[in-house]
Amino acid sequence: MEHNRISVGLDIGTTKIVAMIGQKNEYGKVEILGIGKSKSLGVHRGVVSNITQTIQSIQQAVQEAEAESGLSIEKVTVGIAGQHIRSIQHSDYITRENSDEVISEHDIDMLINQVHKLVMLPGEEIIHVLPQEYKIDGQAEIKEPIGMYGGRLEASFHVVVGQISSIRNIGRCVQNSGLELDSITLEPLASADSVLSQEEKEAGVALIDIGGGTTDLAIFKDGIIRHTAVIPFGGNVITEDIKGGCSIIEKQAELLKVKFGSTWPGENKDNEIVSIPGLRGREPKEITLKNLSKIIHARVKEIIEQVFVEIKNYDHGDQKNKLIAGIVLTGGGSQLKHLKQLVEYITGMDTRIGYPNEHLAGESDDEIASPLYATAVGLVMDGLKRMERQVEEEMPEVEETEGVSEIEDSETETTEVPEPPKKPTKNFLQSFSDRLKDFLDNAE
Repeated sequence: MEHNRISVGLDIGTTKIVAMIGQKNEYGKVEILGIGKSKSLGVHRGVVSNITQTIQSIQQAVQEAEAESGLSIEKVTVGIAGQHIRSIQHSDYITRENSDEVISEHDIDMLINQVHKLVMLPGEEIIHVLPQEYKIDGQAEIKEPIGMYGGRLEASFHVVVGQISSIRNIGRCVQNSGLELDSITLEPLASADSVLSQEEKEAGVALIDIGGGTTDLAIFKDGIIRHTAVIPFGGNVITEDIKGGCSIIEKQAELLKVKFGSTWPGENKDNEIVSIPGLRGREPKEITLKNLSKIIHARVKEIIEQVFVEIKNYDHGDQKNKLIAGIVLTGGGSQLKHLKQLVEYITGMDTRIGYPNEHLAGESDDEIASPLYATAVGLVMDGLKRMERQVEEEMPEVEETEGVSEIEDSETETTEVPEPPKKPTKNFLQSFSDRLKDFLDNAE
């Protein structure tokens, strides 16, 4: 029974750390076997700021997930976000020695490895190289070049870059928690996997993941990732504002935000008041909900406007780039009341709240399908995909997916078996994780 291959996603967030164990069921859907979460103490705006605390939080989350599932966790797929992430567009080409042979996986690997040699700013490292479109001998807009003839293979890439030290710190925390780092994935990509449908990615969509410390953006069009950005504000700054604006402690501010907070001040009557117990014998404080909503509204508006600037930078009025499916909001911050209306009002784009149930098995717990867990579910899916690819590589002729064998029949001349696309990223990510492991081992 080969469905026992499990994958573990570890979402190291600013507010919480989630460990999630999942496997594919016989219908190809993801079944969540166990979940553990702990308060994240050592992470600030998506970046590890205290290694010891982060290790404790990771261990706590992992133990919870292990207890719930009865399985032991060894390898994890980790998400990375934070204000140090940036993305660039880059084009590159290779000239093939033998243009009489069809383009193979090997050519694409060569091209991708060439992009990895790009010189970054000091202290930065490439995390992902994502091919967008290919050109063969000047013929543009080719989605899948494998199996075609041509001398010059060119592609435009979406390159995601992050700080070496931050990436290594995450690796360090994972290793010192007694776990093995399977791979590192950009969090907005993981969230997009679990929340968006293929139709939305084709039509054009912006995914906004509002976390505790950062707000992540991923834009898709024609089924391809086009733009990613991380904005260094999230739900925590809203809590900070409430704390300052109402002169209360953080715990109370967070409770107020979750229970009574709304992003639309107009709907609260002036006489709606919440009474908050005073500290240590002091008088209770009375806070009007209208004021609370005004504070939240001001900060959320600022976050959404910053994200909208990024969306407009991608879109710049070009009809071809139009995001027909609008905006999808996910992450813990997307649960604020009336946020959908506010986002529609600011951006003028269709908006929905994204739940990570796109690929979850039918009988999944409602709690797991909460926007809070979008990233964790996406990381589990990422790990499962990687396993499938490894199995395919080990025994290519046994496990061919149906779609692929159909293509094979229709291609009479070529003997190449077209592999599922998007494999190339694995080779590098694998070697990246290996390099990171070597580095950490040597640093001990």
